[in-house]
Amino acid sequence: MPQHGRKGKVLNMTKNIMIVGVGGQGTLLASRILGNLLTKEGYDVKVSEVHGMSQRGGSVVTYVKYGDKVYSPIIGRGEADIILAFEMLEAYRAVPYLKKGGIMIANSQEMDPMPVITGAAEYPSDIEGKLSEKINLKATDALAAAEKAGNIKAVNVVLIGLLARSTDIPYEKWVETLKTTVPPRFVDINLKAFEIGYNID
Repeated sequence: MPQHGRKGKVLNMTKNIMIVGVGGQGTLLASRILGNLLTKEGYDVKVSEVHGMSQRGGSVVTYVKYGDKVYSPIIGRGEADIILAFEMLEAYRAVPYLKKGGIMIANSQEMDPMPVITGAAEYPSDIEGKLSEKINLKATDALAAAEKAGNIKAVNVVLIGLLARSTDIPYEKWVETLKTTVPPRFVDINLKAFEIGYNID
């Protein structure tokens, strides 16, 4: 049974967001945006970055945990409320971490890992279809949306926009955090990317 304090508030409920992608996709900026926003909202926040390989093309995983009090930065299997996946194979690998009833928000882009590039392995077919049968998946072509915004590197902020729709934090607060987190010269493009992502059905 959850413990309740004054006004019926549930005490020490934590939420877990797992961000997965490959090096060079901007996963770390996405985690900074989330961390800054949630801190401003008054939550205790822990962000933990795990690099498979830090160079472009290697797996990158970030855990963002927030609540009244967060004791551990790690998200275990079956504990993620939301998984934000920047690439479909990374999405597929992350499924065991998704909580029952959780949601996965994914970029439908496919990027060949080194074993596929060298011919040692094949990229799995129809990952999006397979995932849709198993979990609550919201997949979109974030690369095309980023192109529409004016910069293909804005995939991360398109996905943040899509994620924002799954929260009860007002649109304006996300915009404020973007303005203070991204480099000034990229603010306009990122605001456009966020708006496009936020309005994807």
